[in-house]
Amino acid sequence: IAAMQPSTDWHLKENARDHHTSKFSSKELTVRRGQAFIVTFNGTEKPEQNLTFIAETGPKPSKLAKTQATFGISSTVSKESWSAVLQSTSSNSVSISISSPPNAVIGRYKLSVQSTSSGSSSPASLGTFVLLFNPWASGDDVFMPNKAECEEYVLEEFGIIFAGNKNHINSFGWNFGQFQGDILDICLSMLDRSLNHRQDPATDVSHRNDPKYLGRVLSAMVNANDDQGVLLGNWSGNYEGGKSPSSWTGSGEILQNWKKSGFKPVRYGQCWVFAAVLTTVLRCLGIPTRTITNFSSAHDADGNLRVDEFYDASGNHLDRAADSIWNFHVWNESWFSRNDLGPSYSGWQVLDATPQEESGGIYQCGPASRNAIKEGDVDLDYDCPFVFAEVNADCMYWNYDPTTGKKTLMFSKSTVIGQFISTKAVGRDDRVDVTNDYKYEEGSIKERDIFKKARKKLGLEDKFDPTAPTPQEIDQKPDISGKFKMAGPLEVGKDLSLILVLANLQSDAKTVHVNMTAWSTVYTRKPVHEIWKDSISVTLSPKEEKQFPIKIPYNEYQQQLTTDNTIQVTALCHVEGGIQVLVQRDITLDNPAIDIQVLGEAKVNKEVDVEVIFTNPIDREVMDCTLQVEGNDLLRGILEIDVPPLKAGEKSSTKFKLIPFETGPKHLLVNFSCDKFADIKTFKMVNVID
Repeated sequence: IAAMQPSTDWHLKENARDHHTSKFSSKELTVRRGQAFIVTFNGTEKPEQNLTFIAETGPKPSKLAKTQATFGISSTVSKESWSAVLQSTSSNSVSISISSPPNAVIGRYKLSVQSTSSGSSSPASLGTFVLLFNPWASGDDVFMPNKAECEEYVLEEFGIIFAGNKNHINSFGWNFGQFQGDILDICLSMLDRSLNHRQDPATDVSHRNDPKYLGRVLSAMVNANDDQGVLLGNWSGNYEGGKSPSSWTGSGEILQNWKKSGFKPVRYGQCWVFAAVLTTVLRCLGIPTRTITNFSSAHDADGNLRVDEFYDASGNHLDRAADSIWNFHVWNESWFSRNDLGPSYSGWQVLDATPQEESGGIYQCGPASRNAIKEGDVDLDYDCPFVFAEVNADCMYWNYDPTTGKKTLMFSKSTVIGQFISTKAVGRDDRVDVTNDYKYEEGSIKERDIFKKARKKLGLEDKFDPTAPTPQEIDQKPDISGKFKMAGPLEVGKDLSLILVLANLQSDAKTVHVNMTAWSTVYTRKPVHEIWKDSISVTLSPKEEKQFPIKIPYNEYQQQLTTDNTIQVTALCHVEGGIQVLVQRDITLDNPAIDIQVLGEAKVNKEVDVEVIFTNPIDREVMDCTLQVEGNDLLRGILEIDVPPLKAGEKSSTKFKLIPFETGPKHLLVNFSCDKFADIKTFKMVNVID
């Protein structure tokens, strides 16, 4: 007898509660692997007859590829395979507890049932469900024993990203929004659009049980290079034809735009945007993930663990090397075991979706074991040499003469790169420093030993490098030292005051010709516009220190500033009869503050007023003011409000209403922009009560 089409009760509420998937908004069952879920269905004539279940995923389900499982009812749960245990039966319905193995392929499954005793009736479909990674299950590769860490790195939708520079760390909020709307579906379609899937769909799906594999594939899919992925990178300082990277406040809008456009890359991303979107996708799929900011981050393009920077005689930073030192760089860490390398390399793994260098022919990076980076085991998969260089490379600063092509080393430093490596604390809005998890203490013998070990493994110790400085060049001692000190507020809209301090280290007088420049840059320290230049000649008596005040007025830098608010100031000191000395400082200016007030108590399904206050701090009118607001469970989508122009010193108050739809601590993110200030961001925690 052909079976009737059964009707299925997926017990959505109870299953979601047990599987930590209650935050997903879909009406489709979403559960985690290695754990049982309940399903009740009717329409089988005699439920106690022999039932066989079929769970299958992907385009060509097969038992061999572990993308299809056939299983009957058993008395106990199997750890190695899919199993079903009878819970209860009534006259026409049956409740079954179904368990998947902790290494099952993740994704969308079809579940069907067949009654074997009534002849060869064809299987009846019970419907579809989605299976995710399970950090709460001890058999899963992503198992995370600390429950508070599971809450933060899988279930938390709000994050804080650190930026600025090593002298001046700042931070902003981000809405990961991994449980909102159709984000889960977009993440699954991202997997189906990868190069691997296009080349061989069945094999790709069969590898989706492995977080190493998915992490690597998704690090490629988040950038648009090679595969029409999610985000197009742009570091030019000119963001016409798209949204500037600093204007985004969450991943949701980016992923939705990608889908709405028919999967055309969204314009534009920079490192923290790539990292934040990858965090959203991996948390959504159940892999514990966080963003990491590395200050003074090396981009070592030629793999020699050395970064070369070039300056001309006037002190201009030349954009001629593929190597660079970024003020900061943001990547991801995901938590899973490395059965390919062994237990000492399990735990946090570095993934980087920012397209910097190709790996295996495409722009992808990781997973690189953080322990392997710390121990200098750069020969281990994947991309350890690149990540090792990001936190450890030596820096060489050269003077370059474009007419002759001659370069002379000014100085080299082994302690500049990889500082204040930062991430958000678990359960709090604080910064946690994880530098010691990436390397041994700078300047320690152990740290230099690890660096030598890495060079050796990369074959750099034994081969002659014609571009490397000679030992004589490295050992030269300068006659003078210099530094820039800040002598005033670092705020957009205020004049920039600094002091160049020069000190004669010798016991005879020195004459020094100083060429100074200031350029606006993007956060990668790529020069964009010249702002100012000057030169002075000074004589320093023996052991003398002199101070030279420098002032760059707001109206001189205002037009040239990029949305990163960064300026690089350089003084190239030509010492008569001695080696040249480079003094430089990267300055990140703060935007003026903006304030959010919630007027009254925030209650579920009740209107509450919010006020955003901004005071124009400069002596001229600001125009084209807009306010962008988002926050999960506080409002749907993104609210955009036009704010009228503000005269010099004028204060504006913008009010809007929210109707929160979930209780608990929620975050409201605000981004204010106008013609003189780009992307002033702030966030406020709103506690929503019943």
